[in-house]
Amino acid sequence: MSDHDQLLVIVDPVARRSDGESVRIAKDVLSAGAEAKICLPDGPEEFSRALARRGSRRPVVLGDDRALLRTVALLHRERELAEGALSLVPIGAPDDLEVAHALGVPRSTPAAARVVLHGAVRRLDLLVDDSDGVVLGDLLVPGTPALAATAPSVWGTCRSLVRTLVRPAPAALAVRTHRLRVEADGVLLADVDAPVEGLTVRPVAGRAEVTVHPVTASPRRATARTVTVSGPDFRYRADGRVTGPVRRRTWTIRAGAWGLTLPRDAA
Repeated sequence: MSDHDQLLVIVDPVARRSDGESVRIAKDVLSAGAEAKICLPDGPEEFSRALARRGSRRPVVLGDDRALLRTVALLHRERELAEGALSLVPIGAPDDLEVAHALGVPRSTPAAARVVLHGAVRRLDLLVDDSDGVVLGDLLVPGTPALAATAPSVWGTCRSLVRTLVRPAPAALAVRTHRLRVEADGVLLADVDAPVEGLTVRPVAGRAEVTVHPVTASPRRATARTVTVSGPDFRYRADGRVTGPVRRRTWTIRAGAWGLTLPRDAA
């Protein structure tokens, strides 16, 4: 990166309140390596205005996954994602930075700030739904935590207690099933008459990789440009957020729709 490059550094309000020291470190590194204009918005509206007024400056967000998602969503709505690239210095709790790290952004604040200055832009895929919402990472339907993800010791204790009180085990401890109709490029992968445990949609090399998990059969997989899910009211989880309930939603993959500055060996 040239020393004459201009940056617009937008500090998410949550990052400023939760970890002021990391914000200071990031600002120092960025200001030492480039001409950086620092913006300290107090809320989402000021965040949006600062981004809209960036001019020729390259936007750098200091914040967590939600701040990154907000930035991508704003630029998508303005149809400006294809112009330039974004940079992120991740600041927040580990659980709030899973998407950023999965995309390849360094975990360390100084390292991430140096990548902003010396990294390379990687074009990434985007899932866009029929309400103009965006998904950066994996999409899970339904948007409820899986039983297997719960702490084993907790469920072990619970099952032991249940066995001493009642047989058979109550339905609450059984695998939850869902009646969903899943279509990938118009090809039917599941229908409401055959309950499933859920499905995953993942952007991979310009396509949407769809995995359906039937209750009594092996997973069914397909790649497609569009994925449509319908059925009784369902929720879905994406980028740390749960959305819904909805009865129908279609996602379309946009290959290389946005750029993120990453370490050169990952870009």
